[in-house]
Amino acid sequence: MKIINYIKEAYLELVQKVSWPTRTELTNSAVVVLVASIILALIVWLMDLGFENIMKFIYGQLS
Repeated sequence: MKIINYIKEAYLELVQKVSWPTRTELTNSAVVVLVASIILALIVWLMDLGFENIMKFIYGQLS
């Protein structure tokens, strides 16, 4: 009986208490996440490129 009561309460909470975003809000949030991910990926790529060039400079001098 506890499991059935739990399922009923969970359903009611999802239907009545949760505020679901509108399609526009969801789209805007997805665009923000996409842009932030691209910016972060570019920063990591530039750092990787910089460290690669530093290592080539340091180890290129030794060989």
